[in-house]
Amino acid sequence: MTWTRLKELVETPLSGLTQPTRSDWIFALRTVSAGLIALLAAYALKLDHPQWAMMTVFIVAQPVAGMVLAKGFYRLLGTLAGGLAAVGITSLSGANPWLLVTVLALWIGVCTLVSSLLRNPEAYGAALAGYTAMIISLPALGQPIVVVDLAVARCAEIVLGIVCAGVTSRLILPKLAADAIISRLKRSILDLAEYAGGAFAGGDPASLAALQRKLITDAQTLAEMRTYARLEAPSFATRAHPVRRTIGQLLWALSAARALHSHRRPKNAALIPMRSELKAFVAELAATPGALDDTGPWVARLDAIAGKAREVPTLPDDIGPNDTGEDKVGTITRLTIAGDFAEALKQVMRGLDALRSPVSRKSNERSQPALVVHRDYQAAWRNALRAALATLLVAIFWLTTKWSEAAGTVILVAVVSSLFAARPDPVQSAWGFFTGTLIALPFAFLVGQVALPALPGFGWFTLFVVPILVPAALGMANPRHVGVATAFAINFLAFLSPHQQMVYDPGPFFAGSASILVGILIAIGVFIVVLPADPWVTVERISQAMREDLARLCLHERIPRRSAFESLAYDRINQLMPQVQQTGRKGDPVLGGSIAAVTVGLEVLRLRHAQLNSAIPHETVESIGNFLRGLARELLFRQPGEPQTATVAVARQYAASIAERSDRLEMLQIAASLRIIAAAMEDYPDFFARSRA
Repeated sequence: MTWTRLKELVETPLSGLTQPTRSDWIFALRTVSAGLIALLAAYALKLDHPQWAMMTVFIVAQPVAGMVLAKGFYRLLGTLAGGLAAVGITSLSGANPWLLVTVLALWIGVCTLVSSLLRNPEAYGAALAGYTAMIISLPALGQPIVVVDLAVARCAEIVLGIVCAGVTSRLILPKLAADAIISRLKRSILDLAEYAGGAFAGGDPASLAALQRKLITDAQTLAEMRTYARLEAPSFATRAHPVRRTIGQLLWALSAARALHSHRRPKNAALIPMRSELKAFVAELAATPGALDDTGPWVARLDAIAGKAREVPTLPDDIGPNDTGEDKVGTITRLTIAGDFAEALKQVMRGLDALRSPVSRKSNERSQPALVVHRDYQAAWRNALRAALATLLVAIFWLTTKWSEAAGTVILVAVVSSLFAARPDPVQSAWGFFTGTLIALPFAFLVGQVALPALPGFGWFTLFVVPILVPAALGMANPRHVGVATAFAINFLAFLSPHQQMVYDPGPFFAGSASILVGILIAIGVFIVVLPADPWVTVERISQAMREDLARLCLHERIPRRSAFESLAYDRINQLMPQVQQTGRKGDPVLGGSIAAVTVGLEVLRLRHAQLNSAIPHETVESIGNFLRGLARELLFRQPGEPQTATVAVARQYAASIAERSDRLEMLQIAASLRIIAAAMEDYPDFFARSRA
């Protein structure tokens, strides 16, 4: 998930208003104040590049205190790593400029590779380590003796900015990640209720799809915010486990609601009461103001609904489609899914209670595994090669032409090609950065080249800059404008280059500005021309990974924990979302299929656990094993467009034979799991087929 997207999820008003909110104004005024404090402190310390302290404040500025601490922490680590790399590379290269730029380009590639395999804010720190070495090393070209001084100065300026941003975000009307997690989870529960209400009532497919996307992304947001909350307060560690567990339960409930929507049978007499009760429950939950202030009554009702769903209804032995709308196994299947939805929603509410009223975990309690993430190694290598090649080619041009201002171009190519490499649409992100930079140019000229040389001093600086930076910070608080506004604020300060003595010198100003703009445009061209990314290839690669996950569930000797599978599944789905959004309607079946894959995986786990149940007959255990092996072959080898193998038919056949032999609940639940898997694969046949890529 990109940092911008996470910020959008945290800050977007639920009403969709575009006017600045009170929290937006607090964020803007706090950020500008912290920037001025950092600049004033840099003046007092007589730092060589005081603008970097103020720029750092705007770079790490985020709406939530924990996000500022996280980004600041990894910015510090990245700066230190880049500074050490700059010293080492410069010392290794000596006075040989060609060796210097070659090694720096390779370093940029390595850091871009690592950044592409990580997530924010870790990914940001890795990318920063790459281009920080470039920023420090190039000014030391030909005079390696000064590289240590440059590295120390930059680290000092960055640390000053981080401290100012972190202290102000924590002390001045802070917005805490712990509070944001609780607020986001409450909103997700209500969104889930709205989604389920629409699904049970046959609502608008477009609205349901939009809610489904939002719920998936919110799950990842909760995981991200957990880290930030722990940075704000170590005591939040006791609540980290409920957050992690609740994420999986949220996805489980969404998956069950989707399955009920896809396979509703309103004429089934055994299902009508359960469907009506669930529909009334979610409608009341979504419509009740402050419904989640006390979850006790809701949890009790869900527990009763789940208990009813697990009861085997009394049905005639000769039941058929003409009697109640479907056969006995189909009825049990839908009741099982309804019970799953009620149980999952109940667990999500309990997770909310655990966050609001944390309890210390017993020391002997087994710690939960870390959240599993999807890593796209092919895309990471592509990003690394592209960044290294672009940086090297522009550096060669600089050394060949000896154009002094081209050093700035080299740096910007390295920054943009590394920082935006892993974005779903790097061209769009880089273009937004260029737009903000271009808009900043005339403002910086008027203030830095016209106003401040005539009216020097920090007071005049504040008077001229605040009316410009406050609107920019308000734009940073608006998800629609955050990219352009952030680029504007950062590059306004970079162009302005505030020092205590400002002089009128337009020649270097325009030359340096031109090199920056040209560097950004070159990086955009590299994204377009050099190894351009095809989002559909990435979609197919992640989809294939999900199918392989399911095959491992079928075949692996050790049965994984349910929470581990849910963690991996929602992470892969979250990675699919930004790519699917670029493919238009072509990607809708993929997103639906990925949700269905969660359902399939959970039912496979049920079957695996049923095999260990001593009460299950041996022949049924053997049948389950045969089915799972056939399912794994289907997932790994069937090509899109090819007819399905006998797997689906076998699932239905096994389910029917089990229902004929026994009315025991555990046997009927095995039959229901087989039917659920078959239905999911029939709904999205191409998703459950191996891609040709």
